[in-house]
Amino acid sequence: MKVYTLMLGPMSNCSYIIENQEQAILIDPSWDIPAICKFLDSKSLKPVAVFFTHAHQDHMTDADKLLKKYNLKGYLDERDEAFCSLPYDLLNTYKAPKKFEIAGLNIDVLLTPGHTRGSVCIKIDNIIFTGDTLFVNSVGRTDLPGANPDSLIQSLILLASLPGDTIIYTGHSYGRNEGFKSTVKQELSTNPYLKMAKENPKLLEDML
Repeated sequence: MKVYTLMLGPMSNCSYIIENQEQAILIDPSWDIPAICKFLDSKSLKPVAVFFTHAHQDHMTDADKLLKKYNLKGYLDERDEAFCSLPYDLLNTYKAPKKFEIAGLNIDVLLTPGHTRGSVCIKIDNIIFTGDTLFVNSVGRTDLPGANPDSLIQSLILLASLPGDTIIYTGHSYGRNEGFKSTVKQELSTNPYLKMAKENPKLLEDML
């Protein structure tokens, strides 16, 4: 398995391509769909599934073009369907937590609400794609429609309980230090939100 990161669009969204067995699973493909298709072609990869970590527009801008091109439907948690800009006929909705087996990979989708009602983190082996739930040294906003600070605290508690060597890929290069890749161990050391989620979640109520 290989993970490729394409940082696209005016908000530096991270679109991820997971390669396995000459097939590709895409996470949050957005903005520059021609660039994503060109990359897939350059690696001779066949896209077989598309997952969205949540339904905010910046994570699925023009994704309908990609879904139609490859005759796919995007996987989205049903709690975010009402906020989704994609046509319903291009969606495969489900209710997390849920497991999938695609392209020879076991995919464990964790429900991690807070940034949105249906925010999920997508875990494959020791890698987790956190969308806008967890950033390097920061967390997602909770002042948008559908967001909930208390839910985010519970989601951070869940993420803080993962093995320290779990590799984190985030939805943007946000936070005090730029970067989109980290580990649970590193974030427990430097990310005050995740650190508090593990040591004293009550303190997070005043931080979010």
